[in-house]
Amino acid sequence: MTNRYDERQARRAYVARRQRTVLALACALLVVAFIIALMFYSHLFGLGRANTAAEQPNYGQTVPCAPKDKNGNPAKYVDVKTINVRVLNGTDHVGFAKAVAAALQNREFPNPQTGNYAPVDSKGNEIDAQTSRTTIYFGKNTISEAYTLNEQFTDAVMVMDDRTDKLIDVVLGDSFDDLRDKKQVAATGSNINSFEGCVAADSMKNLPKAIAHTEVK
Repeated sequence: MTNRYDERQARRAYVARRQRTVLALACALLVVAFIIALMFYSHLFGLGRANTAAEQPNYGQTVPCAPKDKNGNPAKYVDVKTINVRVLNGTDHVGFAKAVAAALQNREFPNPQTGNYAPVDSKGNEIDAQTSRTTIYFGKNTISEAYTLNEQFTDAVMVMDDRTDKLIDVVLGDSFDDLRDKKQVAATGSNINSFEGCVAADSMKNLPKAIAHTEVK
């Protein structure tokens, strides 16, 4: 009887230990799963974070490829002396546009125009002009020039609108800190590095309406 009793006790103790082990393992797995979920939720080490616009080419904005010449050769960065630029202040910092225009002029851009960014809605009413990211607006006839101008900035997104003249607008946003170091700007005459995922300009339809301006031929 004693042996049989001891055997039953041992078996119950064994089962109890197995249950405790399984329960402890299950709890540990739940804790690990919770920690992993928390890491994904908080994007720790980049986990679970989708590519943001800032990490995508041209900040996720569709942009035309720099056009090749008639012989199929890559487009070249142009002489900045041939680029007509208007610098618009899209921030609440007074005098911002004039300061950046002066810096561009020191880099041989010819007499950049300045002004405040004052967009309007379809009814002609002025809307909020605050801009988070510096934006370069250009038309289909100044694609190479826009790429050349973009070399001067570290934070700009390029947007092609429906303008057909030679003026390029730079709307300064809160993201602007300073122009790119001159030593890092691509040289005039070197091949333009079009953005990854760029498309042919002719394939871009329903372009946004250009900011009001006097046409520059």
